[in-house]
Amino acid sequence: MPTNGLHQVLKIQFGLVNDADRYLTAESFGFKVNASAASLKRKQIWVLEPDPGQGTAVLFRSSHLGRYLSAEEDGRVACEMDHPGRDCRFLVLPQPDGRWVLQSEPHGRFFGGVEDRLSCFATAISPAELWTVHLAIHPQAHLLSVSRRRYVHLCLQEDEMAADGDMPWGVDALLTLIFQSRRYCLKSYDSRYLRSDGRLVWEPEAHACYTLEFKAGKLAFKDCDGRYLAPVGPAGTLKAGRNTRPGKDELFDLEQSHPQVVLVAANHRYVSVRQGINVSANQDEELDHETFLMQIDQETKKCTFYSSTGGYWTLVTHGGIQATATQVSANTMFEIEWHGRRVALKASNGRYVCMKKNGQLAAISDFVGEDELFILKLINRPILVLRGLDGFVCHRRGSNQLDTNRSTYDVFHLSFRDGAYQIRGRGGGFWYTGSHGSVCSDGDLAEDFLFEFRERGRLAIRALSGKYLRGGASGLLRADADLPTGEALWEY
Repeated sequence: MPTNGLHQVLKIQFGLVNDADRYLTAESFGFKVNASAASLKRKQIWVLEPDPGQGTAVLFRSSHLGRYLSAEEDGRVACEMDHPGRDCRFLVLPQPDGRWVLQSEPHGRFFGGVEDRLSCFATAISPAELWTVHLAIHPQAHLLSVSRRRYVHLCLQEDEMAADGDMPWGVDALLTLIFQSRRYCLKSYDSRYLRSDGRLVWEPEAHACYTLEFKAGKLAFKDCDGRYLAPVGPAGTLKAGRNTRPGKDELFDLEQSHPQVVLVAANHRYVSVRQGINVSANQDEELDHETFLMQIDQETKKCTFYSSTGGYWTLVTHGGIQATATQVSANTMFEIEWHGRRVALKASNGRYVCMKKNGQLAAISDFVGEDELFILKLINRPILVLRGLDGFVCHRRGSNQLDTNRSTYDVFHLSFRDGAYQIRGRGGGFWYTGSHGSVCSDGDLAEDFLFEFRERGRLAIRALSGKYLRGGASGLLRADADLPTGEALWEY
């Protein structure tokens, strides 16, 4: 299994929402805490850490302050400690409805309250002491079984999800976590939900909703009967087993889902490694050998292409491109240039990758012409969740417009044609650009949008007008940005 950052376990970050639908907030001024925020932003994100003493207690660290939540004997709470002490230790008590109760381990009192009146002094649990866990990570990821070291994917032939993949390859390994009535559902790429008996259903019914539990940085999914999802049998079928406490078999890692793409050259054939180590445009169908995992370097913004045969594209003698590198280096990095519906790739020798007459790719061109242009198609996001600087993209209630600052998200459906994407939302309506750059979601006809993969995990979306989609102070999605930066970049 390659290591150059391909398999990156996501740091579990989350918000805590009280009974009044307000988020627990750590303020910089005075290191005070309150529950006044209506949405999940930087000050509302927390990280769960295990107790260094290896006990059952956990620590809550503010993501933006780097300090720990503490509760004193008199009930006073703050987020000011650089290093965790005795007062920072809490017990998490999951409730039947999926919410958490936080109990100070040394003092035995419960943490809760409203707005700026928070304390850890309650001797009994009331609605004010109940907290909903809202994950702050992007909800589309790969799921890795800790015990089997295998990835969960959708098995269409058996009509099930199973933890049996050595690599999270292809669209069937993409899972979307759906936040539903204070619990989470596991949604496959074909929009079905996993029931605890292993069946796949079209609606998020009660037996397809799970309470999240954390253990030593890992995730466990508890169903409504108190049992946990686990891979079962030789096939690794994912279903709830008999255990009512999570052991190693019931633990999972969430890993970042990098874009997987196919490329089509000027000869209308797919770029492939099917016939050996040379990267060539010589195939008529897109299968595993024509699929490449694309990873963008955060500093240089250049990208690598990793093949299903286990090698990176690399520049070799005389400008050839082969899928043989086992480590990332300068010769495996390619710069993407965006040319409308097509892309050009520049190799480390400063020359553009072109398709030779025999279909093989080589970085030997000084200029971009027809043979240097490729269609780049994203294949592992048939359903799409977008998050910007201020929150997720979601339908605005009572309107055909889209909000960009929501703490909950809507799932959109993607289709592709000739280098562009069409985005379909709730009710089957298509996205389109209206007057003054507004983006609407109830179109009868599909409008083309261009996706530009600009940073690791982030893309820019360009409308037919040439403007980029962005959020902003209004909270509305608009196509009015000149550059693909800042508010015009979307986590996907």
